Amino acid sequence: MIRLSGVCKSYGTARVVDDVTAGIPSGGVTSIIGPNGAGKSTLLSLISRLQPMDAGTVAVGGLDVAATPSRQLARTMAILRQENHLTMRLKVRDLVAFGRFPHSGGRPTVEDRGHIERALEQLDLLPLADKFVDELSGGQRQRAFIAMVLAQDTEYLLLDEPLNNLDMKHSVEMMRLLRRLADELGKTVVVVIHDINFASCYSDTILAMRGGRLLHQGTPGQIMQPEVLREVYDIDIRIEEIAGNRIGVYFA
Repeated sequence: MIRLSGVCKSYGTARVVDDVTAGIPSGGVTSIIGPNGAGKSTLLSLISRLQPMDAGTVAVGGLDVAATPSRQLARTMAILRQENHLTMRLKVRDLVAFGRFPHSGGRPTVEDRGHIERALEQLDLLPLADKFVDELSGGQRQRAFIAMVLAQDTEYLLLDEPLNNLDMKHSVEMMRLLRRLADELGKTVVVVIHDINFASCYSDTILAMRGGRLLHQGTPGQIMQPEVLREVYDIDIRIEEIAGNRIGVYFA
């Protein structure tokens, strides 16, 4: 599992992650929700060692992320950043192949190529595999970066707003894919997500943050409660039960 103990991060005098202690179960899908500025993306970057912590500890699968060698960590967890920028012009297949670097060291094997092709297929990218990434739409680019993360084939997948730029069809397909990765392959999937209804319908566990603090952790049934959501988002959200899922209605 992922264990966080007393995790803190500040920028100047602003405390953006404030003494977060939590356990994220192995297997399944965990969503981190909360308003803008809640500290969700920063927390994910601390778990993945993209940023250093000011205090606290994080262990992923028993590995201390602050002390584990980078290559070993990259074979254990993969991270999709919220913003991804390329410094070179790459074709989609070459970008996805970067996900195999922790395993291949830049010399891909037949096994590595199999992972690359499967990731392209899972994200419906085979027809675009030989196009340059800068020729793609925003949604296609997002799928290409997610395919790179999938090709890494780690036990833990950390995805920061994976639905960015995706239309409704591809958003649903993405959440179904993440659900399958957890259910069929035993992956531990952690997503930062804005849409509370996707979190409700596809997650096993939800962490709800506000102001850098972890306010609540529980099942969708425990988190999708009007009083909990009002504390997190400071608005009234009506809950409807639809096809066994708790749906938040906040448009009116």
